[in-house]
Amino acid sequence: MAVKSVNVADEQELEKVISAIEEYVKTAVSEKRFEHSLRTAQTAQKMCSLYGLNPRLGYLAGIAHDMCKEITGEEMLELVHMDGKSLSILEQNKPSLLHGRAAAVLIQTKFGVKDADICEAIACHTFAAKDLCPLGKILFAADKIEPGRPQSTDEYRANLFAKSLDELTLSVLEENIEYLEKRGKKVASPSFELAAQLKENRSHK
Repeated sequence: MAVKSVNVADEQELEKVISAIEEYVKTAVSEKRFEHSLRTAQTAQKMCSLYGLNPRLGYLAGIAHDMCKEITGEEMLELVHMDGKSLSILEQNKPSLLHGRAAAVLIQTKFGVKDADICEAIACHTFAAKDLCPLGKILFAADKIEPGRPQSTDEYRANLFAKSLDELTLSVLEENIEYLEKRGKKVASPSFELAAQLKENRSHK
């Protein structure tokens, strides 16, 4: 049965779907993961206020971003198959990295959230992507800097929030790339692509 599409511009519909997703996430992930999702949602909401987006869209994207993190690899692949995009070698080798793309499909099929920016933000929150929308930049950063992260002190976040959204995103991206490289982990090409684009944009200002 087709799920009715949610109009996220309608405040009542938006709050109703946020509540439904929150209840679902509570049962779909561990308590620790849910608490991370809650902190990410609150951080994204604050960032949306700072950068001129609807704060509740930030909250929705944040609470939903990891809702497929603990499903099986098989379930993840089944959902991701529905987005019609190919799998990178990195994703093929580590299917858990597909949890964002899976959540972007699930938020459409189960909850009727079809808003392009929300879906893009959730799908791209792990690696980021070139030409990422503002909500996508916010969610990518919020996931990495929410107050439960070891480096994320009040002062650390205040310094980031004093920057433009692009400068904040670039700072978080570079920090994340450095973190992965130091641990000998492969960095996904979309992360490098967005970092290069943000640097290029900065040089033209």
